[in-house]
Amino acid sequence: MDEQNNDAQTAALRAIDQSVPSVARMYDYYLGGKDNYQVDREASDQLSIAAPGTRALAVNNRRFLQRAVRVLAGEYGIRQFVDHGSGLPTQDNVHQIAQRIDPQSRVVYIDHDPIVLAHGRAILADNEQTTVVNADFRDTDAILGHSDVAKLIDLDQPVAALFLSVLHCIPDSDDPAALVRRVVDRMAPGSFVVISHLVSADPEVRVRLSDFMLGATQGNWGRVREAADVQGYFGDLELLSPGLVEVSTWRPDGTPGPTQETAEWIEFGGVARKL
Repeated sequence: MDEQNNDAQTAALRAIDQSVPSVARMYDYYLGGKDNYQVDREASDQLSIAAPGTRALAVNNRRFLQRAVRVLAGEYGIRQFVDHGSGLPTQDNVHQIAQRIDPQSRVVYIDHDPIVLAHGRAILADNEQTTVVNADFRDTDAILGHSDVAKLIDLDQPVAALFLSVLHCIPDSDDPAALVRRVVDRMAPGSFVVISHLVSADPEVRVRLSDFMLGATQGNWGRVREAADVQGYFGDLELLSPGLVEVSTWRPDGTPGPTQETAEWIEFGGVARKL
């Protein structure tokens, strides 16, 4: 089994295009990780010049994810999590938080970046309650029908679907609101959706930063949207208090995060329940 994992990791790493920045690896760099390349660091540094609050924004978004998982696992008894566009493993991942509360918690990470697959499978090789699936998170049927997902996730029981800082990576033509609806439709009552999304109230900022990311990622991007767009993604789901907010203000735990130097764009979102 170890040999198979090593072969899969080697094959995945060989598939990485190191000439084009990856959103997952840029995020890793902002969080202080080591699984990124020079092209990712350069793009991240350029983005920080264009929007000086971006590193703090990334850290605060990660902390929002961690608080949301703690709340769902600890207060609502959720034991199943599907993390769409999960990105690279870092400290206090979803499975670590959930399994501290209940070791039987089950977690599926979904990402199509080869480096996420390689490192994720290496880290999770001995964790039978957690897996990484190499897939485009837009393909709901393929994901929920995947054998590794079916092995861990019972859709007849409540599950938390996580979309943390990923829906802005897909264009309007792929209809992110419809994507969320497809996932919600497959989940049992009592399930939850967690979303954060880059938004700006300034039309010029939305265009400028979207254009930057489109160029940096060679088109692998959607756009910075408005708060009203994100509100629409939740449909008729029941929002948990405090509703939709800048994510550093969602149920703060007393540990202050970094302050953004500017608020040209923010991570905006919340947590909602399917009744």
